[in-house]
Amino acid sequence: MSVIGIPKEITPGETRVSMTPALLSSLVRDKHTVLVEKGAGEGASFSDEEYLKAGAILSPDAADLYSKAEIVLKVQPPKEKVNGKLEADIIKEKGTYIGFFPPLAQKEVAESFLRRNITSFSMEYIPRITRAQSMDALSSMATVAGYKAVLLATAHLGKMFPLLMTAAGTVPPANVMILGAGVAGLQAIATAKRLGAKVEAFDVRAAVKEQVKSLGATFIEVDYQEKAEAAGGYAGEQSAEFIRKQQEALSARMQKTHVVISTAQVFGKRAPVILTGAMVQLMHPGSVIVDLAAEQGGNCELTEAGKTVVKHGVTIVGAVNLPASIPTDASMLYAKNVLSLFKHLYPTPDAVPDFEDEITKGACITRGGQIVHEMVLKGMK
Repeated sequence: MSVIGIPKEITPGETRVSMTPALLSSLVRDKHTVLVEKGAGEGASFSDEEYLKAGAILSPDAADLYSKAEIVLKVQPPKEKVNGKLEADIIKEKGTYIGFFPPLAQKEVAESFLRRNITSFSMEYIPRITRAQSMDALSSMATVAGYKAVLLATAHLGKMFPLLMTAAGTVPPANVMILGAGVAGLQAIATAKRLGAKVEAFDVRAAVKEQVKSLGATFIEVDYQEKAEAAGGYAGEQSAEFIRKQQEALSARMQKTHVVISTAQVFGKRAPVILTGAMVQLMHPGSVIVDLAAEQGGNCELTEAGKTVVKHGVTIVGAVNLPASIPTDASMLYAKNVLSLFKHLYPTPDAVPDFEDEITKGACITRGGQIVHEMVLKGMK
């Protein structure tokens, strides 16, 4: 039995919460004490009263919660300041952290975890294997982001998505191009198709061609063969020649494309630049690019993370943290991921994690004052 803490997220713009009242009751049934910071769920429309009914205990502030919680469940990494201290520095010494945590990008947080013997589990590093699917927060959040990206595009585009035949004339459908057919890309395809757009998609992995076609989109072929899939089903880095061929194939379509949704990312590295400034100039004024890779550098070289800019008459949305714009459902999905990982780590109230297990080992970043994840160790050298 443990004392679990659910703090209020304080990263600017973050509205999600790491545990919903409906799922929190499962932890209470397992005899865990669950502390929820007052107002933690407000951004996602979950009231303090709902948490109390689910069996939680309300903490008046972050300092109180962190001083008592043995295990902290979060969305954003503990990188913000609370009363002048880094969130990571007020997690109880020798405690446990479960949440998003990119150790190579958040070295200050990693150093705090090492210094204070925090055992940390990163939601980004959960292995992409069948038995870990219910814990895959990256896929859950990508689903939300892919859906919202299309809605953002409709808000900025000066025409409608569907074909409309009216007494005043026929309105042709919008032409939408999706770059990257991972979880976010496939959801974007499905959403754009539901809205009536004509959709085509590109991915470096030829294996996803059938998935693209099954959703009613056209798959863009590149006349150049290269191994494109890395471990875990992620897209791998591509050669300069492949990128050149890819840009040629896409450039030929840019003039007739109204919307581009770009989702291409390489795990742990800068996102590949797929759209050059010259390619953006080929698009008609009023067209829209929504770049879901903005936080990783962007798939478009003109993207500015967190900003919407107009370049060459084209609106470019540097989308950041789109799941936070749909916080109720995003929190529900994320909380389910976190709960599944928690129950894997602690299958019974008095259990301790099995660090030889593939999922546990893959998600654990720091333990006993050391970095224990091989990929992270290599990245820090």
